[in-house]
Amino acid sequence: MITRRLGVEAALVEGRVQRGDLSVEGGRVAAVGLAPGVRGGGIAVPGFVDWQVNGFGGVGFRDADHAGLASAAGALARAGIVWAAPTLYDTTIPGYCEALGEITEFRRRHPDAGLLGAHLEGPHLSPQWNGAHDPANLTRCDPAEVAALADAGDIVMVTIAPELHRALELIGQWRSMGVVVAVGHSDADAACCARAAEAGASVLTHCWNAHRRFTHRDPGPAGWALADEAVTLGLIADGVHVAPEALRITFAAAPGRVAVTTDAVAAAGTVDPGATPRLGDGTLAGSVATPSSMLGVLSGAGVPFAEAVESLSVPQSRVLGLPGNRLRPGDRADVVVLDEGHGVLGCWRAGKRVT
Repeated sequence: MITRRLGVEAALVEGRVQRGDLSVEGGRVAAVGLAPGVRGGGIAVPGFVDWQVNGFGGVGFRDADHAGLASAAGALARAGIVWAAPTLYDTTIPGYCEALGEITEFRRRHPDAGLLGAHLEGPHLSPQWNGAHDPANLTRCDPAEVAALADAGDIVMVTIAPELHRALELIGQWRSMGVVVAVGHSDADAACCARAAEAGASVLTHCWNAHRRFTHRDPGPAGWALADEAVTLGLIADGVHVAPEALRITFAAAPGRVAVTTDAVAAAGTVDPGATPRLGDGTLAGSVATPSSMLGVLSGAGVPFAEAVESLSVPQSRVLGLPGNRLRPGDRADVVVLDEGHGVLGCWRAGKRVT
């Protein structure tokens, strides 16, 4: 097998910056700390994993054909995202099924393109916390709908409001199929969230956004997730959805359990990541953030670099059952190289350069 060096100055290995170059062989990290490191070559970090991305590079996943999916996969790689769960939201059951079919067929034809199965954000969400979702597309919990969606294509994750009638039954149904279940767009109190966890829910979708508000007597989904060490918290660190103080609180309260996500819409990767997508009434409608821009936001909020970088891949990989990757020798070589400003210099998936 051929051994290749990436030509970097340092690498983030098991959460610590190690000076020297990194080499890959057979799709895995072969060695780290090799001399000489390449001055100005950037720092190698674990490839980013995004489990909530609605679109990227001008392509929305709800209505993308195969050409669109290929284009989006390339744009994601250029942003350093080596694995992404295309997120489907705010559509009808037939709409979900059609999009699932497209994504599943694309994955079959292009297994190395970096697209995981889909994340369904809906249709079983609270109309009180619908966010940018059209309430007309929210449906009552029906096991038959779950079966139809599961038959339509590959699904890795669903977001559901557990307080809805029969929602706990649906959580168990999804878990029996190996799908990760997240609480989100929900008016559930903490006790209801705990029952959802007993049924199999293990994630909170975009903590602090589109769910019952945290108060000291009624902590809601955020309080449940922060207090339960078995729960992983999704977090949109675009500089708009969550204030710097709340970012620091979340990381301090849930070390190793914060999964930073873009919640990106189609325009991401084509416009200034500081822009803010909104509906006509001012409601936030996802983001156009990239991992690089979110690292800047996290740095500004005082989150240490290593912790910020790991929040972009480690918890997601653990929950989704992806191979562990902390750039240790033997780990799968999913690698992103960043410059001093967190810009992406290169991206490798299983040791193969993809951008």
